[in-house]
Amino acid sequence: MPPAEVTPVFDSSAFLATCSGRPGVYRMFDASGNLLYVGKAKNLKKRLSSYFRKTGLATKTMALVGKIAQVETTITGNETEALLLEQTLIKEWRPPYNILLRDDKSYPYVFLSDGDYPRLDIHRGAKNRKGRYFGPYPSAGAIRESLALLQKTFLVRQCEDSYYRNRTRPCLQYQIKRCKAPCVGLVEPAEYAEDVRHSVMFLEGRSNALNAELSASMQQASAALDFEKAAELRDQMALLRRVQDQQSMEGGSGDVDIIAAMVNPGGACVHLISVRGGRVLGSKNFFPQVAIEEEAQDVLVAFLGQYYLGSHERDLPSELIVNASHEDYPVLIAAIQELRGRELAISYRVRGTRARWQALAVTNAEQALGARLANREHMAGRFDALAEALDMDEVPQRLECFDISHSSGEATVASCVVFGPEGPIKSDYRRYNIEGVTGGDDYAAMHQALTRRFSKIKQNEGKLPDILLVDGGKGQLAMAREVLTELEVPPLILLGVAKGTTRKPGLETLYLNDAENEFTLPGNSPALHLIQQIRDESHRFAITGHRARRGKARRTSSLEEVAGVGPKRRRELLNHFGGLQELSRASTEEIAKAPGISKKLAGLIYAALHSE
Repeated sequence: MPPAEVTPVFDSSAFLATCSGRPGVYRMFDASGNLLYVGKAKNLKKRLSSYFRKTGLATKTMALVGKIAQVETTITGNETEALLLEQTLIKEWRPPYNILLRDDKSYPYVFLSDGDYPRLDIHRGAKNRKGRYFGPYPSAGAIRESLALLQKTFLVRQCEDSYYRNRTRPCLQYQIKRCKAPCVGLVEPAEYAEDVRHSVMFLEGRSNALNAELSASMQQASAALDFEKAAELRDQMALLRRVQDQQSMEGGSGDVDIIAAMVNPGGACVHLISVRGGRVLGSKNFFPQVAIEEEAQDVLVAFLGQYYLGSHERDLPSELIVNASHEDYPVLIAAIQELRGRELAISYRVRGTRARWQALAVTNAEQALGARLANREHMAGRFDALAEALDMDEVPQRLECFDISHSSGEATVASCVVFGPEGPIKSDYRRYNIEGVTGGDDYAAMHQALTRRFSKIKQNEGKLPDILLVDGGKGQLAMAREVLTELEVPPLILLGVAKGTTRKPGLETLYLNDAENEFTLPGNSPALHLIQQIRDESHRFAITGHRARRGKARRTSSLEEVAGVGPKRRRELLNHFGGLQELSRASTEEIAKAPGISKKLAGLIYAALHSE
């Protein structure tokens, strides 16, 4: 009897550890590579975590989870884009677990009826009813979300006319503040007409004028000390902004492939997004094997040649949008034209919708490469290689790395990050605010941080690392050795990591235990890649802590540090968005719509609010 086929167990904890918390689309595959399910999420990590709970799953969800062998994600700029891409993928691939959600009917519209008290509704088919139509919308799900938020915001009724005409008392929608009960005369026609007017402004796309009107009303209410009304208007602005997202996954034109290449120590990723007829159809990650010295533009031009010249059947768009320029592109274009008889343009500097597509491709390439490098199996191989490079009898189980960050000696912060064979151990990360040392004295700062860390070992608290890495050369290594000797810390391996003369990755100089044991590792060594990864993570963690300390440790500090954003512009921004929370949710394009904010300044504001 042949052995039973064993379905590989999906390592959900390893996947979730590297999953992004940004909006996007996820695709679930079985062991044979068949697409099982496509979904969207406002927060990918939270949404995907809900599938792998131990209890509380529905029968259908349990059946789906039992078949999962692989999960892929595509990050989008906001939830609206994720919804549009999700519907495109479902319609294209028809995954078995999405069948009940598939909608092959005509595109839906929002319908506003005639009369003294109009109603909002979803409409499909012939437009033979008296009233106004807004749309079409990409899916019924999108239109229902919009109507639900409009109902919460302006309380325009959505009940059937037959139900409306036969009411003698308010229904539940009135009780939960989703309607003003025009059926029993609890709202004046003028007030209801104003709510309808605001709803029409939103549906017509006049969001800037609507927000300006609501913002002015909010300030008037606040000045009149009517804080309840001001809060109501603020909430209206916040609700509306959630469905005003710039739909950068739509709005372009033509057949385009967007390709972004990213190269980090230990690997490379090429992310390809396919656009046909102006609509994003999907995306795919490729992980070519490259040497450590490869640049992103070299990886990109090599990929383009193999991908488009390697198969005559592969669909060839009219334009490629890339994230790096290369002198060989004219040769590649000529070769494709000769072989396939098609003209092709390769663009690097793009604007508008194409620029947003390009940015999304770069973001997805970065995320995919980061997740791959943090994979447990990949990480375990690096630990084995490090043990071999350092001639250790056993594979280390705990690595700690220290780094110092400051701005000309101001707000000095030391970081300690911890790695194990399964990846970063973030619960053991620590930051140390350095006090009482001369500004800019990195040696004294390192001495203080290491003393505070390893004093706990002397008090029989905390865990002792197998290897202690310090970001620096001979001086930092000597300082670390001095602290360990002073505190009588049990023997451990010390490793100093100094950047090479060109400061390029792959050319680091390493010091084992003391300055006499100087050595280097090949640029393609997995051991060196692990050292670079933990060093870079320590640097990132130190910079984040330094920025937080330098400001007010709140998001407003990030906004105040943006050049060109003074008190007046901060006030106008907060008025336009209705608060800092909604501002932080906005995309770069949405921020640029605020009064007095250019696209360049909007990019700086977005970066400041998402610096962590």
